[in-house]
Amino acid sequence: MTGAISIVPADEASWDDLQAVFGRRGDAPRCQCQWFKVPQQDWRALPVPERAERLREQTGCDEPGAESTTGLVAYLDGEPAGWCAVEPRSVYRRLRSMRVPWAGRAEDPDEPGVWAVTCFVTRTGFRRRGISAALTAAAVDFARDRGARSLEGYPMITYPGQEITWGELHVGSRSAFIDAGFTEVSRPTRRRAVLRIDF
Repeated sequence: MTGAISIVPADEASWDDLQAVFGRRGDAPRCQCQWFKVPQQDWRALPVPERAERLREQTGCDEPGAESTTGLVAYLDGEPAGWCAVEPRSVYRRLRSMRVPWAGRAEDPDEPGVWAVTCFVTRTGFRRRGISAALTAAAVDFARDRGARSLEGYPMITYPGQEITWGELHVGSRSAFIDAGFTEVSRPTRRRAVLRIDF
């Protein structure tokens, strides 16, 4: 049974809540949502505590009304349940060297006003309860309200009966983006798509 989902900008959530979403094991606590922001050559040299400190500064957690924030935190019946990273596309430096966002498209990675949804985390015990879908829909309003002209995502294409590990779905599912009003603009691989919504 699905409970009540509420979503807030990260600066309105506590740092402890965000870390509860990430948990203590797996990719999320190791990454601290820095994978797309740190160039590949610098990744291994960046210790986890520094990744966490960067995320804390980027989100402004515990600072309601912070001058800037990145991302959204979801709650299910008042319990921290999910995270979604959404910011101007230009801040995701690693996207520049990846094939998926650009294959078959003539895009300027630094085009002003284009935002991107790059990562989702759903807390253990809260999965398959609509958290990622709610975060995808909320990301649309979040970006638009902060002046975005367009919002992109680079999700997985899922098929009924096909097993996909949680780690692969950190980019979200195509169906959640479609349900939130995005349109597919390219399919650079069999398993990945680029979706976009223009405001």
